[in-house]
Amino acid sequence: MPTTATMMSEHHPTAWYAEMSSRERNAFWACTGGWMLDAMDVQMFSFAIPAIVSAFAVTNADAGLIGTATLLASAIGGWSAGALSDRIGRVRTLQLTIAWFACFTFLCGFAQNYVQLFGLRAMMGFGFGGEWAAAAVLMGEVVRAEHRGKAVGFMQSGWALGWAVAACLATLFFYALPQEWAWRALFWSGLTPALLVLFVRRFVEEPPIFAQTRARLAAAGKSANFLEILSPAMLRTTVLTCMLSTGAQGGYYAITTWLPTFLRTERHLTVLGTGGYLAVVITGSLIGYWVSAWLSDRFGRRSNFFLFAVCSILTVIGYTQIPLDDSLMLFLGFPLGFFASGIFSGMGPFLTELYPTRMRGSGQGFAYNFGRGIAALNPLLVGMLSSSLPLGQSIGIFAVAAYGLVVIAALLLPETRGVKLTAL
Repeated sequence: MPTTATMMSEHHPTAWYAEMSSRERNAFWACTGGWMLDAMDVQMFSFAIPAIVSAFAVTNADAGLIGTATLLASAIGGWSAGALSDRIGRVRTLQLTIAWFACFTFLCGFAQNYVQLFGLRAMMGFGFGGEWAAAAVLMGEVVRAEHRGKAVGFMQSGWALGWAVAACLATLFFYALPQEWAWRALFWSGLTPALLVLFVRRFVEEPPIFAQTRARLAAAGKSANFLEILSPAMLRTTVLTCMLSTGAQGGYYAITTWLPTFLRTERHLTVLGTGGYLAVVITGSLIGYWVSAWLSDRFGRRSNFFLFAVCSILTVIGYTQIPLDDSLMLFLGFPLGFFASGIFSGMGPFLTELYPTRMRGSGQGFAYNFGRGIAALNPLLVGMLSSSLPLGQSIGIFAVAAYGLVVIAALLLPETRGVKLTAL
């Protein structure tokens, strides 16, 4: 019977970090830093869209196609990195993916035409998708069951921090430089995440549970099999987790890819004004990650997904469909970021708990990135629909449909809060 002190410790917002070993903390900071810098490199594109449209004389649909290609490539990268992490390890895969997305973001700054940027951005997406697959499973295996949701959720909050860095860099470069150089400088700054590889290489070790599983498979003359996630025993889980991921990411990318453009073209905000509105959204995102991480451990994974999906639907309708003055737009930016981003805090621990260790990287990488691949259509479809409907309405239609998928999947999947991972 757990004591009152133990129960309070399990749900204390920071107890999980105080109880970590140095090896666990190194893994936490490496994964959080990787995800933060991943977000920085990914979100740069959303701030550069107006300048790219002008520089290469393309349409919003063409710009949306680059976003879609990046997400499709990231899906392939996530599937590959997940399977690779089951074979060569979580840490080595993390190093490879960070170096990959940093180098290709840097090269995007040298693109001389639309086709070159399209190709380089797609290649960047391959590493972007792989980084989450390696980092989420690494963190999920390192942290004990009662704190897994909080730790992985706090890692996920690195996305909001990276988004904030990208917003600050975009504001700085577009204020200080001519538009035709500002977007290039923004991409060039994306090389900095490669330095994190040095920290990962020196201080981060493989989770013991992964090492034990690999040793047992080797002793039995077996190896990790990616296709096992599609076996009859796991097929239902894989289908439903793909649906869950598709909904969460479809809603998110429909909103965030086009939000800066929506604020500038339909709300007629300046670059600095857009930055102020985005600061409120990003602050909401950061706090949403933290609150959702705690709620996921306190009340369960399924109820947390249901809550955040329903609230995301309500806030995106208010933000994009209802005529609002600037002050109300600013106010609603907080819950928009809070719910759209906070929904992801439960994703990593939930997927970790639904798959056995021998196929965890494959299952987690496939489910999350299958969703990303399907969600990749949303930026393109929003851009296409915006040729006949206002951009705000286009965003709202796809976001609401996507969050409906989350509600359905959350109702059909089992609750996994508190599940103990084993090396079987």
